[in-house]
Amino acid sequence: MEEIQLFLDDARETMDRAVKHTTIELSKIRAGKAMPSMLDGLKVEYYGVMSPIGNVATVNTSDARTLAIRPFEKKMLNEVERAIRNSDLGLSPNNDGEIIRLSIPPLTEERRRELVKRVKNEIETGKINIRNIRKDTNESLRALLKESVSEDDVKRAEEKVQTLTDSYISKMDGLYNAKEAEIMTV
Repeated sequence: MEEIQLFLDDARETMDRAVKHTTIELSKIRAGKAMPSMLDGLKVEYYGVMSPIGNVATVNTSDARTLAIRPFEKKMLNEVERAIRNSDLGLSPNNDGEIIRLSIPPLTEERRRELVKRVKNEIETGKINIRNIRKDTNESLRALLKESVSEDDVKRAEEKVQTLTDSYISKMDGLYNAKEAEIMTV
């Protein structure tokens, strides 16, 4: 029984990580508001090492539609600007020699729908990860049948894994609904 509980705890922990990962990925999808987290995935070359923009500059929101990026070293201005231009953010940086400003344009209806599709894809990826965790856990539980664990115990554990999976899939649906509402709100 102790082994079964270990598998269940491990499944819960891994599913928690899957939800956290999906939440992080969703935070990178902009909803028309300027958020420093929009730049989390961007990296710039800093002394030969690819570093996140947050490690070479401060990123602040000066208002709801503008991001201000101030590199710690002036020579990094062009590197940061190039990284933003080459990204898939679709933003045009304005460089005044000290600060890079990013104006976040209001989203069109078409762009909002595209973003909702991206959110749906991220959520679906998260759900697939959770289902794979369920599959792996169930396979591990079935392997315990050979080690003197009763079939009834394994069946009960599989039911618990399914209940756990359902609850995490429900969390993913909640994340989707919240992000969709955030994006579609004008």
